[in-house]
Amino acid sequence: QVQLVESGGGLVQPGGSLRLSCAASGSMFSIYTMGWYRQAPGKQRELVASINSDGITNYADSVKGRFTISRDNARNTMSLQMNSLKPEDTAVYYCRANFQVLSVWGQGTQVTVSS
Repeated sequence: QVQLVESGGGLVQPGGSLRLSCAASGSMFSIYTMGWYRQAPGKQRELVASINSDGITNYADSVKGRFTISRDNARNTMSLQMNSLKPEDTAVYYCRANFQVLSVWGQGTQVTVSS
């Protein structure tokens, strides 16, 4: 079973960029569908983007054209490049790995978009 650690969050001004990373320990990283989720205060956790074992990506409508998800199976890592950030992108961002009934979450990293 994988374990996940996120990094790269922080404070950025509107219009700025951040790159989140998710490092996975354990074996068979390549078989997992990997995803980024976020949860803003008082709101439900929502899917931001996902990438499956074949490299097929999926994005929430709110981030299409601004965010890019990628994975490096050789390094057991996944990234989320976030451009043109908006205040409404402010949330705790979580990395998730899932395969069939198995689901593993990271601890989360805070992203704050504010001037």
